[in-house]
Amino acid sequence: MTKHIFITGGVVSSLGKGLTSAAIGMILERRGKRVSLQKLDPYINVDPGTMSPFQHGEVYVTDDGAETDLDLGHYERFTHAVLTKNSNFTTGKIYQSVIARERRGDYLGRTVQVIPHITDAIVEAIRAGVPSEDVDVAITEIGGTVGDIESLPFLEAIRQFAHGRNRDEVMFVHITLLPYLSASGEMKTKPTQQSVGKLREIGIQPDVLICRTEKPMTEEMADKISLFCNVRREEVIEERDVEFSIYEVPRDLVRAGLDRIVCNHLSLGFEGETDLSDWEAMLEDVRTTESKIEIAVVGKYIDLHDAYKSIYEALAHAAIANRTEVVIRKIQAEDVLEEGTSILEGVHGLLVPGGFGERGLEGKIAAIRWARENGVPFFGICLGLQCAVIEVARDLAGLDGAHTLEHSPHTPHPVIHLMEDQKTVSDKGGTMRLGAYDCRVEPDTLAHRLYGVDAISERHRHRFELNNAYREQLAAAGLRASGVHPELGLVEIVELTDHPFFIGVQFHPEFKSSPLRPHPIFRGFAAAALSFRSGRNEDVLVPQRTNA
Repeated sequence: MTKHIFITGGVVSSLGKGLTSAAIGMILERRGKRVSLQKLDPYINVDPGTMSPFQHGEVYVTDDGAETDLDLGHYERFTHAVLTKNSNFTTGKIYQSVIARERRGDYLGRTVQVIPHITDAIVEAIRAGVPSEDVDVAITEIGGTVGDIESLPFLEAIRQFAHGRNRDEVMFVHITLLPYLSASGEMKTKPTQQSVGKLREIGIQPDVLICRTEKPMTEEMADKISLFCNVRREEVIEERDVEFSIYEVPRDLVRAGLDRIVCNHLSLGFEGETDLSDWEAMLEDVRTTESKIEIAVVGKYIDLHDAYKSIYEALAHAAIANRTEVVIRKIQAEDVLEEGTSILEGVHGLLVPGGFGERGLEGKIAAIRWARENGVPFFGICLGLQCAVIEVARDLAGLDGAHTLEHSPHTPHPVIHLMEDQKTVSDKGGTMRLGAYDCRVEPDTLAHRLYGVDAISERHRHRFELNNAYREQLAAAGLRASGVHPELGLVEIVELTDHPFFIGVQFHPEFKSSPLRPHPIFRGFAAAALSFRSGRNEDVLVPQRTNA
């Protein structure tokens, strides 16, 4: 029987529930258990696909094409859990399903209410999040904070889910904040007490409290929290801010004994130590490296770190594989036009990420031209590929006015145009080319050297593509299509043949990178940046992939 862990948060948002959920999943995997992970979000949007990155951060895409919360990226970076459209449910998605049933007459004329119909649908979603019967532990993170009105149906649903089950079948983990008041030099436990009090009013008694702190938690404080929150002392866990990397979290939780607590509570058995030796070695590399590379990320949503969360993490993974540290120079695309390309001077690589809208487009194109002309390693993702195509078309292929039909419907040279199957689409949500698609990698190319295989599968999220009518002209200018969808002929990868490292991809490789298994293009990009920094700027020699 699958055991369940429900993770809630209190006091404030952004406490790191997603990271903690992922870390617990990883710890259990290292104990030989198979896990599944799921996020329940209280907002009314059906999914984050139509939300601004400034509102919600990046949209994470699964293999089956679901547009999901960015916390699912943490789940995949830490664990081997298979994530699907059932790994992320929102209030909007739940209500949509209930209303659809009501319209079909499934409720036989009964009044449809939050309890039991909405909470029953949430319980069904929790069950759907377990992909198979051989999952040992299902971890479900509840978004928002205890006390939010929109979170109440989810909290009631998990209370109902646990009702009638044995104690060792369900575990509640509550993450809370111990704020530090610098004026008095004290940390305060009252917010934690009140947060747990709110949970207990609903009918949920936390089994474990994980206390986020920036200062060490004293024994006296832990005893006080234990007493007033009715949680055993050893199950009050300190989760202090990490020093070097978010990947320290699993190690810190194991040191605090959370692996033993979870296994004992769920009757999973606990013998021997949890083996994190390879993870510890990776963290030691992060801590001791003295080498640095600086990468410019020129984008539209630079002001919010989470807007490009997976990209920053994939760059960090690549740096680890190359025994170096990556420093990100975040640059607003519009600033490249206003201040000139001098703001790019000194970087060892340029990455242009995906995005939507015309704002900043010409700044990205100018930055790409600078990288091309100066031999700086360049990596373009999704819109980054499209900008690279426009730049090469204008400056090398002599196609004056070349542009994308997305923003210039009257361009004389639409080198980027709308995909054929998108021309009849009117709805915005969930209608792009989404999820995993195959790609044939051409031999004797940079892409093939990086991947080392002839066929790959990568995740997509786009409507526009390279116009195949211009492929020959672009190839004559030096821009080769090195990756193509085998059935439809869609260009997936382009690269410049006379540049040490200049590659653009239509997909999102950042979604398939992890600390012990960095994505091959990111890994090669970091290697090229190291080469450029040293002054060699030669064809990149790709380091061997680290074992997962």
